[in-house]
Amino acid sequence: MDRMPHFSPFTLTCRGRKTTFHHPVVMGILNITPDSFYDGGRYTTPDVVLAHARQLLADGADIIDIGAVSSRPGAQLLSPDEEAARLVPVVELLRNELPPDTILSVDTCYSLPAAKAVEAGADIVNDISGGQLDSQMFPTVASLRVPYILMHMRGTPATMQQPENTQYADIVDTLADYFTAKLSELDRLGVREVCLDPGFGFAKTVEQNHQLLHRLPELMARFPQYPFLIALSNKSMITRKLPSHIPACAFPDVPDSEWGTVALNTVALLSGASLLRVHTPRPTRVAIELLY
Repeated sequence: MDRMPHFSPFTLTCRGRKTTFHHPVVMGILNITPDSFYDGGRYTTPDVVLAHARQLLADGADIIDIGAVSSRPGAQLLSPDEEAARLVPVVELLRNELPPDTILSVDTCYSLPAAKAVEAGADIVNDISGGQLDSQMFPTVASLRVPYILMHMRGTPATMQQPENTQYADIVDTLADYFTAKLSELDRLGVREVCLDPGFGFAKTVEQNHQLLHRLPELMARFPQYPFLIALSNKSMITRKLPSHIPACAFPDVPDSEWGTVALNTVALLSGASLLRVHTPRPTRVAIELLY
């Protein structure tokens, strides 16, 4: 791996306004679900949601990614109507209360919540399923004319870690074939602004996640025109690898997985990552400032 970071500027069109990013982007996670693996249940009232969104921006987030449904292994998805009912009021709240140039992304795999959230003021659709759980997702994104984040996953959150979904002859070849096919379909529909997400923790074992992380330059080289989003924050590929003999942290409010997140995000940055999705933006923002 080249030890000097490389970054290619990219542009996203959000509500008719083109924003060109000249440095890696930090996407701050705002989970409004009661059962997310890391911070479920913390942000459930309007005042708390708004305060956390403002803190994400203050800590260096360029984009706020709003999720209304947990996608942890074994989680059950909501119906599209239920998800939209949970998601839309938060999008409206943030669009009305945050600075007007704030970029909002919505984490959904269904076209109905995606469309309603964009109507309410969201800018980006972040789809963990890559259009596999809703045949109308790609046409909907095309009609909405918003940037789309295309992630790799097999199965659903409830089934993705079953053995049949975690077998790969070569994980980089498999992801490259998947992205090639999906990008061809999106291009045919006129979707031009696409970010690629390898889907760490989705239908992949801990060992496969680490193999994929260290082969990121190889995967990225196959899609040089597309920005890559890397989402490693506090995932099991960190927590299950932390040595048990590490002394107690001097900062008990900061879990060891946060330090691990910064370490692996640095690997991703050195590989050429364009966007990093995190629960706590400030440490990753500091890493970006130091590397660049």
